[in-house]
Formats: sequence, structure tokens, C-alpha cells
Amino acid sequence: MRAVVQRVASASVTVDGQVISSISRGLMVLVGIGTDDTPADVDVLSNKILSLRVFSDASGVMWKSSVKDISGEVLCVSQFTLMANTTKGNKPDFHRAMSSESSRQLYSTFLDKMRQLYVADRIQGDVEVLPI
Repeated sequence: MRAVVQRVASASVTVDGQVISSISRGLMVLVGIGTDDTPADVDVLSNKILSLRVFSDASGVMWKSSVKDISGEVLCVSQFTLMANTTKGNKPDFHRAMSSESSRQLYSTFLDKMRQLYVADRIQGDVEVLPI
């Protein structure tokens, strides 16, 4: 699994002009799922994302607080293109990305795990709406 994590003041996902998910202060996470990823990878990545100290503490010292520490929100978006191999030629190779149905299941497991480890309504992400 790969994740691109961005600290945000706010973030949203819009599909066909309609806002599907949105958060205020917290983390925007793009998640790529590979062919060899397992539920064990979900556990590791979920814990890592929620524990990353990328926010300042109450006294303003940077890199001291996690999203949980600041009671922030997390917006997750499945992004198979993170698994692209671009080392050869100009056309991305997505063979390392997990197939659609399998990745939907593992992404759903990832969202469930994030909600178990933190406050469920502070984790945004939708398996049915977002492209996998």
C-alpha cells in the first residue's frame, strides 16, 4: 500500500459538480493498493497515518501532534495511479495495482480500520462513489 498524506485546513471530493465528502482541518490521504497488499498492510498504514506528527502542538511547536491529538478529520481517497510504474517508457504501467473488486474490499477494510482506531465520523471516504 502507498499513501500520500497532506496536512490541510480543509479538503473535499467533488464528482460531477457535487461534493461527495469534505473535511475541515486534518489530513487528506490518497491511498494506492497493490497486488501484494494484505490486511496486515492495512493495520500498519492505518496506525501510521493516525500517528504521524505533522501538526503543531498547543504552544505552536511544529511536528509535535498527530491528527488524533488535534481532533482533526481524515479524508481518504482511493487512487490506483499511486501504484504506477513509470521507469520504462512514457506510458504508466498499472500492473502493480490490485484489481478493482479486490481493491474495493481492501479499501473498505482500510476505512473500517481507520474508523475503529479513531472517531468513526471523523474519517471520510466512500467505496461506492470513488473510483478505485
